[in-house]
Amino acid sequence: MGPLAVYRDALASLAREYGGQFEIVALVHRRDLFDTEGVTYLEFPQVAASWLARLRFEYWSSKEISLWCRPQLWLALHDITPNVTAEVRAVYCHNPAPFYRLHPSEFFADGKFVLFRLFYRFLYRINIHANDYVIVQQDWMRKNFIQLYALRNVVVAHPAVTLAGAGQSSIGRADGRPYRFFYPAFPRTFKNLEVCLRAARILERRGFTEFELWLTVAASVNAYGSRMVKEFSDLQSVRWLGLLPRDRVFQLYGDVDCLLFASRLETWGMPITEFRCFNKPILAADLPYARETAAGHDWVQFFDPDDPALLADLLQQAATGQSIFTKAPEIAIAPPFARNWSELWALLLHDLPH
Repeated sequence: MGPLAVYRDALASLAREYGGQFEIVALVHRRDLFDTEGVTYLEFPQVAASWLARLRFEYWSSKEISLWCRPQLWLALHDITPNVTAEVRAVYCHNPAPFYRLHPSEFFADGKFVLFRLFYRFLYRINIHANDYVIVQQDWMRKNFIQLYALRNVVVAHPAVTLAGAGQSSIGRADGRPYRFFYPAFPRTFKNLEVCLRAARILERRGFTEFELWLTVAASVNAYGSRMVKEFSDLQSVRWLGLLPRDRVFQLYGDVDCLLFASRLETWGMPITEFRCFNKPILAADLPYARETAAGHDWVQFFDPDDPALLADLLQQAATGQSIFTKAPEIAIAPPFARNWSELWALLLHDLPH
């Protein structure tokens, strides 16, 4: 759920449930990206030009806007807490980068991400205690915000996702073809492609060839993708699919046998949510985000994201039909907790006169 998708869903829900009670004003950088009716749109195209323009807008322009429209609720939907005046102030925080424990190799492999992580840790801190509510998507992020910024008002709000899946289980490969593992991910160092590719290499060296690993990676995407393709170009089991549109990814969900998700860092892990609708097995990194996103799914196996030998064993067991998948434990989320936008609006607007 990228920031744009979150914004669209938020506006649609707010207009549907509260459009007759409140005037809804949306600050956007491109009006043509939004189609929700019953909303007053204020367009600020210059905000997306640079980080300097963004910060100027958040800390200076937003103050002037808030004094002009005198909002009852100001919800900042993209991480930064602006300098505004409102009866209720809230910020929705997507980016988990400040809480990521860097691997030593990443200091050299992705220097921009290292700097971005430090920058965002500082950026989150500015004005954060001025909020009545800080909103995050998962409980593990709430715990980190509380620990790092000494907050007491952090709300967990799960993204409300409605997806139509295949509706049938598909355990085991079809006769006459390899078992297909699919890992849809943009090539970034924290996506941890190496553990998957090293596991595939281990299996090929064992002589096990009854599987395929499908990756949405190409050498032309970026330096990390190029390095992965070059280093593992000898693998016969890997299909380098390149970047794919969303509808094509969903088509492949229906074709493959198992989702493989090895990322070390996610706010939510949307491919896990998407793939659950197809009622198929999921192999996911044993990290808090994956356990929360996969909670309750019937066919899940978690693995150490730093152990390619263990992953190789699991890949082989899955491909040969062994029973390695079990139901992921449900996770109880303590309040304040919103399961969807409707519950979140009710919480944020609870004390405002309608």
